Amino acid sequence: MYPPNILYQSDTKSLNRPGMPPTRGGGPLGGVVSMGAQLPGPSYGSGSMPIRQAMGPPSMDASRKRFLHHQQQQQQQQQGALGGLRRGAKRRKMADKVLPQRIRDLVPESQAYMDLLAFERKLDQTIARKRMEIQEAIKKPITQKRKLRIYISNTYTPGKLEGEEAEKVSSWELRVEGKLLEDPGKQKRKFSSFFKSLVIELDKELYGPDNHLVEWHRMPTTQETDGFQVKRPGDVNVKCTLLLMLDHQPPQYKLDPRLARLLGVHTQTRASIMQALWLYIKNNKLQDSHEKEYINCNRYFRQIFGCPRMRFSEIPMKLAGLLQHPDPIIINHIISVDPNDQKKTACYDIDVEVDDPLKGQMNSFLSSTTNQQEIAALEMKIHETIESINQLKTQRDFMLSFSNNPQDFIQDWLKSQCRDLKLMTDVAGNPEEERRTEFYQAAWLPEAVGRYIYSKVQQRKQELEQVLGIRLT
Repeated sequence: MYPPNILYQSDTKSLNRPGMPPTRGGGPLGGVVSMGAQLPGPSYGSGSMPIRQAMGPPSMDASRKRFLHHQQQQQQQQQGALGGLRRGAKRRKMADKVLPQRIRDLVPESQAYMDLLAFERKLDQTIARKRMEIQEAIKKPITQKRKLRIYISNTYTPGKLEGEEAEKVSSWELRVEGKLLEDPGKQKRKFSSFFKSLVIELDKELYGPDNHLVEWHRMPTTQETDGFQVKRPGDVNVKCTLLLMLDHQPPQYKLDPRLARLLGVHTQTRASIMQALWLYIKNNKLQDSHEKEYINCNRYFRQIFGCPRMRFSEIPMKLAGLLQHPDPIIINHIISVDPNDQKKTACYDIDVEVDDPLKGQMNSFLSSTTNQQEIAALEMKIHETIESINQLKTQRDFMLSFSNNPQDFIQDWLKSQCRDLKLMTDVAGNPEEERRTEFYQAAWLPEAVGRYIYSKVQQRKQELEQVLGIRLT
């Protein structure tokens, strides 16, 4: 035989327009107007002695703190720009697309958007359920029966006289080829891929017991081919038999004739045989009513399995002895050396199982990311639109609060800015009180000054001891 032919962390957007003071805590009255230098005033404290609650330790200069704070913000933004897109995408939820009730009350037309959001939620649930059903479906074989046409033909080369440039011995060449009928697939399947093995049995009287068989068996490294060729010497017609063993996926088995007649199944997969066996047990009520794990065999089962009673767990072991390999497809053919028969080709149609094209469409649907990318882009656009709407609502509340009562609004706003300024500059105490003369005439002030001076002296003493390497007493 001849060889085969063969997602960047999104920064929270500001809810204020340029030129408008930023809000704090989502309310219209928070924020910081300006970042001025820290107001002058003494600070008291010590490293080892308790500090009065109103007095803080010596703090860093406000401008230096703002500079360091600005550097930290820049570093955080750079880190967020590197890998924050994925984290930002995870944080976005369905609730982020919901319009707040205060906006829906303000704009009644927004109810149409909420209806669409509810419909989208139902649609997402349906798609997710269908995807799970498809994933479960493709785990099982999805096949359809098709016609495979086998073409068998041969050529004959007569022997030549001595001295001529040709073969001296007469020979013939047998070709076995095939293809699927009405194959809609773009990638045509090779002929040999349908078979597990192919055996060509020639006339034993002509070619002897050692040279009358030509065999091909599928191996893990076998390359698929469109056909097979066999060349042998001879000048007479040869009777041959072709044995084709189909390659079923999943594997199929032939049942014992007695069990096949009982179940009405001749050749099927192991799963289908087990299902037919269970249906027979159920329809004939062979399961024990008290001990559910046992089967009470009727007279047919007793003849086949050889026992009056058996467990369900014993069925696979007992069934293994009743399963055989399927029968091969047998084709009888005559290799003719008559020149008039050289153009004749024998055709045989057999049924084969091929993968349903629907399975490929299911796989492409599950692996496709085009729609997901488009949906993700639209989701991002919706989230940005909702953020913009919330920003506009905050700005509107800000303006309305100012227009309704400007005086109270400015006073509350200034109080809020003072609280924010204290938090951002880490100022302890009350700078507004410390800038007044009455603050330094309090009764506790002399003691605080003494404690402060004492702590500074002790600190300087320790520094000198470390430099000189001696202990001062």
